[in-house]
Amino acid sequence: MTEFKEYQDREIMMIDMAGIIASELENVLHHQERATLVVPGGTTPGPIFDDLCAVQMEWDRVDVMLSDERWVPEESERSNTRLLRERLLIDQAEKARYLPLFAQAEKPEDVLAELESVILPALPISVLLLGMGADMHTASIFPGADNLEKALDRNGPVLVPMRAPGAPEPRVTLGARVLDQALSKHIVITGAEKREAIEKARLLPTNQAPIRAVLSGATIHWAE
Repeated sequence: MTEFKEYQDREIMMIDMAGIIASELENVLHHQERATLVVPGGTTPGPIFDDLCAVQMEWDRVDVMLSDERWVPEESERSNTRLLRERLLIDQAEKARYLPLFAQAEKPEDVLAELESVILPALPISVLLLGMGADMHTASIFPGADNLEKALDRNGPVLVPMRAPGAPEPRVTLGARVLDQALSKHIVITGAEKREAIEKARLLPTNQAPIRAVLSGATIHWAE
């Protein structure tokens, strides 16, 4: 079942989300040696990171990784890794271990095995934070992408290289199987357009609305 939480405004939502994520990570660390946090890139989660990074907890026992990454160097303004290093992996959270989805190679396919070997020991995901586009994509699982079927396959790989119409560079994304197996799943969206999109997604097949692949058991957090 999917839970829907509506907030008074975006600021309250972002502060609340930082607290929820921190609490869930701490709960995992009470029961096991390490916890894995997966977060999106883009502009929406930035305020969550700003609060989360200051929380005092055993960050040295937390693995942090992105749900997806553009195939660009970390110095690029389009790099999601750059966002994390500037807004999440600082302050208290500087002690966390970062697991990258990018390596120096011409294309993702050249280093997928290498990247997967680092990620596998950190699975399943303890706490997952995702966003969603107005086209109902999540991570880099886009409608119409070249490897959409593979990314949505319930027996699919951990990492999937993706090229999508309108995306200027290749991307690499965690497959829907890995995302959906997270112990705790949160989807953060803002604005009327995305609220309408996520309601519409429930009525469409997954290849048209990839967000559907992770909705079961997730909590949707929304503010205008």
